[in-house]
Amino acid sequence: MSTPPRSYWSTPPIDTEAKAESYPKRHREMGTPDEGRPTHGSDSASTCAAELRRPAICPFLPVVVPSFLWNPADPRMHTVNPIRGSELHMKVSKCRSRSKQTSSLSARRHSEMAPSATETPAAKQIEDLKEKDPPVKEQVKEAVYADDFPPLDEELPEVRIGHKEPLKTTGVLDQFEHFEVTPVIGREYPTLDLKELLRAPNSDELLRDLAVTISQRGVVFFRKQDNIDNDLQKELVQRLGELSGKPSTSKLHIHPVNNAGRGDTNDDEISVISSAQAKRLGIHRFLNYTKKQTQRSQWHSDITFEPVPSDYALLRLTQLPKTGGDTLWASGYEVYDRISKPLQKFFDGMTATYAQPGFNATAEKNGFKLYSEPRGAPENVGELLEAIHPVIRTNPVTGWKSVFAVGLHVQKINGLSDEESKHFLDWFVQLIIENHDLQVRHRWQNPNDVAIWDNRSAYHAATPDYIVDDLGERQGSRAVSLGERPYFDPQSQSRREALRAEAIAALKADYSS
Repeated sequence: MSTPPRSYWSTPPIDTEAKAESYPKRHREMGTPDEGRPTHGSDSASTCAAELRRPAICPFLPVVVPSFLWNPADPRMHTVNPIRGSELHMKVSKCRSRSKQTSSLSARRHSEMAPSATETPAAKQIEDLKEKDPPVKEQVKEAVYADDFPPLDEELPEVRIGHKEPLKTTGVLDQFEHFEVTPVIGREYPTLDLKELLRAPNSDELLRDLAVTISQRGVVFFRKQDNIDNDLQKELVQRLGELSGKPSTSKLHIHPVNNAGRGDTNDDEISVISSAQAKRLGIHRFLNYTKKQTQRSQWHSDITFEPVPSDYALLRLTQLPKTGGDTLWASGYEVYDRISKPLQKFFDGMTATYAQPGFNATAEKNGFKLYSEPRGAPENVGELLEAIHPVIRTNPVTGWKSVFAVGLHVQKINGLSDEESKHFLDWFVQLIIENHDLQVRHRWQNPNDVAIWDNRSAYHAATPDYIVDDLGERQGSRAVSLGERPYFDPQSQSRREALRAEAIAALKADYSS
């Protein structure tokens, strides 16, 4: 065209009646443009749409819209720019004519070409070999998909779907002194006696509210609980799970390594957290006792390698080093909220493989076998420490979504290549360590200080800084309650979404009253 290019919005209408008579008959049958610009829903626009979706390459068109990008609902797809409508119809028609000629020529050439790979004698020999020798069949299959991606016919594990109405607190714990350690995670009851809660007349109501509070805040701290022993510790954490709705078959976890058979405890349901025992068993590598430039591998949730992992865990330290040995917790709710909406939707409904082969190696090295009987739930049995769980898990107590696939027990996000999986798993941990405002760091001040946390939506990390400077041993007792099989609820919300909805509802209630 001799005229300078102009924007679509400044393109003037065209006298279509005058132009139409000059068209060849086959062009007039296609329909004329409506005032130079086909509009959404017009016959001419539909014709343009059909022609633009054709795979043939036309040198007359400045832009080719691939069929996989075509969106009929987008009015921009029915807009002609920069070629005016009448000229476009003529040039599209030429393209269509050339496309038919090209297709006919391609068909004639194809009939003269050599046979395809599937028609050669070699292909037939491979098929015969696969049928006669099944092992060879598998080898051929592996050769075809020799990369990090799953085979096309591989059935990926589906995420478990569930729903449970969230629980709300009644306010019965408000009478006790408490404060929020950070805005996002952590609460402390500095003067509350846990034994009094266990023996109170309204103990069920108190403990139910405590369970909901722990699930909402991630972790709750109590100071100097000298009245609590191992038996009361076990009773407390088990009742927290029962009163918040866990399955009746879920009891207290028996650790496959750290149990009564290892010598530092006579109770299978109590795991002794001991720096001295870790050294003796050779599992100190999990704590990274030597100085390193990063301690990111410390972050984890407990026993996610079990088919039925933990809901609540209670740790009571009985021996403290002179200084150091702090424990950090981080909010899985907040990690999810830091992810953009498109990526949230991508991860929702995905699964990952969780496993801990390191415990098998520890048992073999030290000459004992893993505890293979049911470890607190009928599903947690055997020496294969592996399970499939969601990447994003819904906490049934709060109804909030949390990133669950964090820590040394997570092996791979299913359906992704090894590189993609590693990238995202590393990124989840990176979100934790780069955002200190979603963490809380707890200093153990006294023997019998207690922390109770929800493993479904909070991670924790030890700080083995006391080891290298020989500041004393650190020891405690941990009781771990088992909850439900992890699931993802499509109806669930993120923490921020839920809190925002609650705030709006409260404002409406105040306004209406």
